[in-house]
Amino acid sequence: MKLSFTTLGCPDWTLDQIIERAVQYGFDAIDFRGLTGEMNIYKLPEFSEHLEQTRKQISDAGLQVSCFSSSVHVFSQENYEKNLQEVTEYSKLCEFFGTRFIRVFGGRIGDTKRENAIQTVVDHISEMAKVAKVHGVKLLIETHDDWTACNDVKAVMEQVDQEAVAVLWDVHHPYRTLGEKPEDTWAAIGQWVEYTHVKDSRLKGESADDFQYCLTGEGNIPLQAIYELLLKNGYEGFYTLEWEKKWHPEIEVAEIAFPQYVQYMRNLGSGANY
Repeated sequence: MKLSFTTLGCPDWTLDQIIERAVQYGFDAIDFRGLTGEMNIYKLPEFSEHLEQTRKQISDAGLQVSCFSSSVHVFSQENYEKNLQEVTEYSKLCEFFGTRFIRVFGGRIGDTKRENAIQTVVDHISEMAKVAKVHGVKLLIETHDDWTACNDVKAVMEQVDQEAVAVLWDVHHPYRTLGEKPEDTWAAIGQWVEYTHVKDSRLKGESADDFQYCLTGEGNIPLQAIYELLLKNGYEGFYTLEWEKKWHPEIEVAEIAFPQYVQYMRNLGSGANY
C-alpha cells in the first residue's frame, strides 16, 4: 500500500517540515497542493530556481512526489488560457520530479445543460492533455464539484485520450454527497481510476451536504469496503489523505491526523484477506 498526503493538511509547514514529517509518520510520497500560502507552487523558489535542491531533498528522504494538485477548473472558458498555462507549468515540474499526475477539477457548470458542459470539458481537457502528454504526464479529473457523479465523469472519459487523462476517485464525495454505492462508482469509472483521495466524515444533520470531516475510520464512509474493492480490482496507485485543514481550520492539526491516517491504513492493509 502506497500512502501519500496533500499539503492542504499542513498549510503552514515549510518544505523541510513537510519532508521530515512525511518520513517520520511513514508516508511514501507527497502530493503538493500549495506550500506556505502559495497555491501555485511553481511560483516559489523551491520549485523554480532551487529545483535541483528540492528534488534531491525529497529523493534523499526516500520519498516521491505522487501528484501535483492544480487549481485548474477545466469547464471554465473565462480562465481557459490561464488554466492551460498552469497545466504547462505543472507538466514541466512533473517531468523533472518523475511525477505521473496533475490533478484538475471539472468545475462548476452553472446553468449550462449537462450535455453541453460535457462537450466543453471534453474539448478543454483534450487540449490541456496534449500539453501534459508531451511531458509524459496524465491529467486526473477528480470526482468533485459538478463532476462528482460517476456517469458524468464516464461521459467525459469515453471521449478523451485515455493515455493522457485518467480519474482521481475521491472516495468521499460520491458516497457522501450523492449516496453513490462504491461498487456502482467503480463499475462506471473504475477502468480509468489511477489515483485516490481518502477522507472520512460523519453527518451532522439530515442533508447530505451537512457533514463534518473526522479522523480516518471515525466516520461512516465505508473505507474498508472501498479498500477491498480497489484491491480486488487490481488498483496499485496511491491512497492519498486529503486532510482539508486549509479550508476547514476546525479539524484536527496535521500532527494528529497524519500519523493516525498512516496507522489506520497500514492496519487496514494488513487485515485484508487477499
